[in-house]
Amino acid sequence: MDAPENPYKYRMGQNPRLTPTSRRVAVSLAFLTLTILLAACAPKAILPPDSAMNLAAFSENSVDVSIALTRDAFGQILLTATFTPPPDHHLYGKDIPRNGVEGLGRPTLIELSSGSKIQIIGQLLESVAPINEPFEALQLPVYPAGAVTLSLPILLPPSADWVDETVIVTFMACGDNGCKPPVMGKVVAIRIPGADLIAK
Repeated sequence: MDAPENPYKYRMGQNPRLTPTSRRVAVSLAFLTLTILLAACAPKAILPPDSAMNLAAFSENSVDVSIALTRDAFGQILLTATFTPPPDHHLYGKDIPRNGVEGLGRPTLIELSSGSKIQIIGQLLESVAPINEPFEALQLPVYPAGAVTLSLPILLPPSADWVDETVIVTFMACGDNGCKPPVMGKVVAIRIPGADLIAK
């Protein structure tokens, strides 16, 4: 009668039925599985080129405002604010004085708060050019009736985390039957991704 096989003669992790080739295949499969698991657990890069991320939205004095991060096809990141007044109402140009032209109108603006970690790298852009609307003896730059988007070219803070920020918006909507009360320097809380989270 043959002696029973010693169950302890193989070291832990070895299979006596595996050939050297089989062991190499098993190790390769294990490594591939680990790589896939690590990739699945890694944080996902966000905001690829030609995309947008909504940050905040609100309505005040009949104007809808939405704030977003957008990234154009060339990779430039923009902080945007879209102002949508009621039908047949217009907004005023971004460059008029803060208190209006002789008290008439208010500028449409998006600005950064003092101490912001966001870096501005360009001028404030507008989706549509204002036109000079005569009012008595004055010329008031106003946007055509409808929505207007302002875009600020920026660099995000150098961080791999999300960052709490605030932006400031100003606007005033007017129509043939009068104006809505102005919104001056409204502070809006947003949360933005650090630069290291952005898709390359």
